[in-house]
Amino acid sequence: MMKNDIEKIFQESIRVKEEALKSNVDKLVAVVEEIRKVLKEGGKILFFGNGGSAADSQHIAAEFIGRFKKERRALAAIALTTDTSILTALGNDYGFDILFARQIEGLAGPKDLAFGISTSGNSKNVIEGIRQAKKMGLKTVSLTGCGGGALARLTDISLIVPSQNTARIQESHICMAHAICELVENNIRGSLRTTV
Repeated sequence: MMKNDIEKIFQESIRVKEEALKSNVDKLVAVVEEIRKVLKEGGKILFFGNGGSAADSQHIAAEFIGRFKKERRALAAIALTTDTSILTALGNDYGFDILFARQIEGLAGPKDLAFGISTSGNSKNVIEGIRQAKKMGLKTVSLTGCGGGALARLTDISLIVPSQNTARIQESHICMAHAICELVENNIRGSLRTTV
């Protein structure tokens, strides 16, 4: 019985990833090109989201700053989900909804790209972060599910996983993020050698 449940989980994950690929492959190429352009022009990528999406933000930023598969120069990326003093001060003094908008206001420049992640596409603080980024002239990308929500409608490029299941959406999110990391890394100047 449990083996059948495990098989169903894996099969559903595979099916959702295949559907996400079909509906997002051209947009994934566009995101890679936009990130390459931002990095080439001296900008940085700002990742943000809540809960599992906060963890994904940190994970992806780490791949850019460190390495994915190749030894190469560090690529400018920040997760806006990691500084507990900033997060708690903003949450306490202003409220949770402005956590990312306020950081973008203070840390972002016009050459940067804001990358908001929300499985529902309706996380208020992620939406406010994207609104602030657009006000400042940044390029914007969203990674969502559940039809994209308000977030997808706001961003320049929206990657939408066609599922209502949070776990399956998150699994596709990290697959798409890894694809972005690998393609950016493969096409960025300054690569030295592949890691073993």
